[in-house]
Amino acid sequence: MQRRDTAIIWACLLLLGGCANRSISDLETYVAGVKKREPSQIEPLPEIKQIETYVYRASERRSPFSPGGQGPQQEMIEETGGIAPDPLRRKEELENYSLDTIRMVGTLQQQEQMSALVRIQDGTLFRIVPGNYLGQNHGQITRITEERMELTEIVSNGMGGWQERQAAIALSE
Repeated sequence: MQRRDTAIIWACLLLLGGCANRSISDLETYVAGVKKREPSQIEPLPEIKQIETYVYRASERRSPFSPGGQGPQQEMIEETGGIAPDPLRRKEELENYSLDTIRMVGTLQQQEQMSALVRIQDGTLFRIVPGNYLGQNHGQITRITEERMELTEIVSNGMGGWQERQAAIALSE
């Protein structure tokens, strides 16, 4: 224990020795030399070249940012027959999950109605019937059998309209 105490005392003495007042004449000499120097000339800023302005006039052209316009795109939108998701419909819980994260794990039949049991990734189990919605593409269950459930999704056609797409989720083993 005495050795350790001695080592601590020596370390403290060395640290305090570094705080002793030493002559700083070399620093004062350097600063005085720098102050005596003649200031150097600052180079002038380079001349800024004027760029010729260009005015874009495309008032007769269609804006690339608006979906409007006539032609084949407009015809395709009109051919969808007014299919669109209902923006006022209250979303159901299973519409927060993509179809690939939903697993059909069983079926139940009460009287004449078949319902499916589905499980999401965190293990929560849901009972759904035809007419319920699930998936992130406005999918509505149209039919449930013992082997699978079928649904119709409403997806964007990429041109401002909507189209129906059939999907199915098979019973997981």
